[in-house]
Amino acid sequence: MKINTGAEYIESLRKLNPKIYYKGKRIEDVTKHPATSPHVRAAAMTYALSNQKKYRDLATAISHLTRRRISRFTHVHQNVEDLIKKIKLLRILGQKTGTCFQRCVGFDGINAVYSVVFEIDQKHGTDYFERFKKWLRYIQDENLMVVGAMTDPKGDRSKGPTDQDDPDQYLHVVDRRDDGIVIRGAKLHMTGAINSHEILVMPTTALDENAKDYAIVGAIPIDAPGVTLIFGRQASDDRRDKREYIDVGKSKFGVVGGEAVIAFDDVFIPKDRVFIDGETSFTGILVYRFAAHHRANYGACKTGLMDVLTGAVSYLAQIQGTAKRSHIKDKVTEMIHLCETLYSSSIACSVEGCQTPSGAYMVDTMLANVCKQNVTRFHFEVARLATDIAGGFIATMPSEYDLKSEEVGHIVRKYFSGVSEIPVEDRIKIGRLIEAMTGGTAMVESMHGAGSPQAQRIMIFREGKLDEKIKLAKALANIPNKKKKEKKSD
Repeated sequence: MKINTGAEYIESLRKLNPKIYYKGKRIEDVTKHPATSPHVRAAAMTYALSNQKKYRDLATAISHLTRRRISRFTHVHQNVEDLIKKIKLLRILGQKTGTCFQRCVGFDGINAVYSVVFEIDQKHGTDYFERFKKWLRYIQDENLMVVGAMTDPKGDRSKGPTDQDDPDQYLHVVDRRDDGIVIRGAKLHMTGAINSHEILVMPTTALDENAKDYAIVGAIPIDAPGVTLIFGRQASDDRRDKREYIDVGKSKFGVVGGEAVIAFDDVFIPKDRVFIDGETSFTGILVYRFAAHHRANYGACKTGLMDVLTGAVSYLAQIQGTAKRSHIKDKVTEMIHLCETLYSSSIACSVEGCQTPSGAYMVDTMLANVCKQNVTRFHFEVARLATDIAGGFIATMPSEYDLKSEEVGHIVRKYFSGVSEIPVEDRIKIGRLIEAMTGGTAMVESMHGAGSPQAQRIMIFREGKLDEKIKLAKALANIPNKKKKEKKSD
């Protein structure tokens, strides 16, 4: 592999020259800009683990194409064991970064395209599979990061691609030449786009015969002529821009995945990098397989994040002197339970995987969808429990400027202290981490404004008129109500 370490990955990005904009201005170096560098460092962790003996078996694999050792993120799953190792790797990366490490979309795109283009060749006698394998060998040997680009803007969503007033609302071919094709359009919300080396474009939906120009899969360098990227806003990104290291919550790694718009303004794709061109009948299965692979991931990477969040609130409870209270233990137990339940779902869809005609392995698609459905509930519940345990201060605490202020810093330290042996700064840092990982102020205010949930539960129990409810139950069970004996006065 040409890129072997996290440092080499970061250096490789400096050699590229993509057109990237953020808040209206062009970013010259994504490895140094405060908005993008945390995402670069998160992705670099995928390279770093490959060199650690403890994780090498998970983070790398033997290429079935070259028999050389490669990054697992460029590997085509050859058996159920590969599917399981991916899940284990993703959880570890989630634990180490507390955020999205961005290589999964390209990874899943590689696996979906590999299996589908094999089947296209079998039916139509095309040579897409050989083209794709040639490109994949290059990706594996160089250990490049690929952004999987699938989601189109879609414009008027009551209309399909060919019925749009603006045909560019779905990525499409505008010119076909003997040596390749020219494409125009955009892809939105592309995770890891600004710090990838290559773009793998794919259709976003199943297409009919009238939409041949939209049935396109191909590979493009991130700095190809005509490609422009716009980096998205994120919660508390002004704190990051100003390098407020405590207030940002996670100064080293990003909050989410570093999503971006990728616009394609008449971008040329050489013929040997075009892997599907017009085979509309295969677009549905491509999207289906990609989605299943990607949904299986979420029971892994998100459980890594949930592990961090569980640890954060457990430490905060220690700082605040509440860790031994039964209701805190019960909530932490539920966080752990939800996390492990989700992880087991991700493992299950991998264990139940099966081989496609190409030889590549697919996860069980039903269980993969169940896994992602659980993420949409369990992760939010874990975040809710975390903000419940943490308390309202995580959304209202003073800034690090106040903490460091000569005029008011002593006030902050005095009134935000917890147990005496743990520094006040620890409480503020861990609070900001929880804020960054749960979404911050709105959820916390709803949780703790007008009193914490536990305070309401205490009052609900008191106001529950249990004596009257017991009488109702006894009456139906034909149990006589005995009057309490009055105590005799001495």
